[in-house]
Amino acid sequence: MNASEAWGKTKRFAESAMGGGLRASVFRGGAWLGLGSVSEQGSRFLRNIILARLLAPSAFGMMVLVLSSATFLTSLSEIGVKESLIRNPRGSEPEYVNAAWWISIGRALMIYAFLFVVAPWIAKFYGNMELTPLFRVANINIVLEGAISSRAYIAMKEMKFDRWAMASHGGAILGVITTIVLGFLMRDVWALVIGTCSESAGRCLMSYVICPHRPQIKAHFAAGRDLLRFSKGLFGLAPLSFIFMRTDIFVLGKLISPTALGCYALGISIAQVPAQFIVNLLSQIFLPALSHVQTDQARTRRIVLQVTEVVVLLGIPAIVFACFCGRSLLTLTYGKAYAVSARPLILAGCAALINIINVLITVVIYAAGRPRLHRRCVGAMAIGMVILVYPLSKWLGPVGAQWAAFISIATGFLLQLDYVRHITGIRISDYGKIFGRGALASAAVVLVFLAARPITISGPLLTIALGVFGCLVAYAFAGIMLVRKPGFARF
Repeated sequence: MNASEAWGKTKRFAESAMGGGLRASVFRGGAWLGLGSVSEQGSRFLRNIILARLLAPSAFGMMVLVLSSATFLTSLSEIGVKESLIRNPRGSEPEYVNAAWWISIGRALMIYAFLFVVAPWIAKFYGNMELTPLFRVANINIVLEGAISSRAYIAMKEMKFDRWAMASHGGAILGVITTIVLGFLMRDVWALVIGTCSESAGRCLMSYVICPHRPQIKAHFAAGRDLLRFSKGLFGLAPLSFIFMRTDIFVLGKLISPTALGCYALGISIAQVPAQFIVNLLSQIFLPALSHVQTDQARTRRIVLQVTEVVVLLGIPAIVFACFCGRSLLTLTYGKAYAVSARPLILAGCAALINIINVLITVVIYAAGRPRLHRRCVGAMAIGMVILVYPLSKWLGPVGAQWAAFISIATGFLLQLDYVRHITGIRISDYGKIFGRGALASAAVVLVFLAARPITISGPLLTIALGVFGCLVAYAFAGIMLVRKPGFARF
């Protein structure tokens, strides 16, 4: 295939994506959600860059403990209202929308009341009583998130992703701007606390502006029971997910200082924030999309493998970039104090890539209405994290915490893939081929740095520029491989 044929194939695909059908909905939805998520995550990244120079690292360390503790309690009562509304054929009916709102706000109020009471004990556990008021104020965001209009979730169900993007991401961006302003005015951890609440408040307000909903004081027990029936398969899933995702913070919070914890949290966020953006994007787009084709195994397999290949071809060169440029990236982004997190950042990137790939399998499971299969995977990850995180963190410090995360997610992914073979028809050898092509593309980054070895490179900016050039070469090569592949992007 020559260059003109490749361009023609890409052009025809782009034109067909603008037509009708599932593929068109996926790509249009992806454009809206991508724009919203990139704007939100970009503003968050800018916020971190600015606040890292205004606040001490210990402020970020305390804040991550506050939010992690709240997330743990929230996860204990996760019932999957959003997912249940999206999947339920009757989810758009007023009774279901109203029942979902009351379930969500009731759960949020109970969690906040409990957190308000236990805040002093949590602060005492970490030997820092300053955490008590931080807990009580920061976690108002739980109530605000619980009060979000249920109609915003229906917009996702109906694949009206523009509404969801404006409501969710637009509100969060308003809160991020507020946090930056508070950082200049307050110069302490309270800027982060109030800013967190403002993000949730902005998201809640925008959800009613874009997707109006007036909760009715009327009981819809049948609808509520129908929504909660889906949650049986989710029971225990959220706390297990939390154990996997946040055990490192709790363990390191006892083993290292708040300053070191703040450096660790901001350092790995460079990998985790874009990864979370991709996870949210994929789950929001492909849950309703795969729900439409859940009985077509061949089509499901094709979609999952194609998206996985794109993720791998983007992800592996980025990890190689972090290997060469991690310290320079952290120094340029946050300052020299944060460069100590270069090695945890590399491992966080590896774990994030496996997690994204695993999420695609998870979406298939949810679309098929069998979340209990995912619970086994998350249970394995949580057990692995609990067993490994303390000894590895004690031995290797923050690097050990990320080793525990990587080993756990890799184990969980392999188990989940085995669980769902009968649903997807995907084999481990399929992933072997995909990772092989990803490694081949990422070799371009290595070759660029090897070619530049005779040249004296001074300063983080030049190092990063060289790494970016290597990634662009790798992505160009990856793009050629994708376009030349038979059946490329044929959903």
